[in-house]
Amino acid sequence: MLVWMLRNVMADRGIWSGAALARLLKEKAGYHISAPSISALLNGQPKQMKADTLDALCTALDCTPNDLWVHTPSKYKGA
Repeated sequence: MLVWMLRNVMADRGIWSGAALARLLKEKAGYHISAPSISALLNGQPKQMKADTLDALCTALDCTPNDLWVHTPSKYKGA
């Protein structure tokens, strides 16, 4: 199972709002993202993500994809 950790990564860097994240993405990564897209990233686990968006988040937040998602192996119930 993948757990989306964007809010934790933001908090570790003192970023508390979607507007602040949008400004950071624009300043550090030259990436524009709409307010609804920011809201979706902050309020739920993404089902899919463009590589450009992931790259911009990692650049702006000075992190790696491994910081944004935490993987916990699923418990497989098989034969």
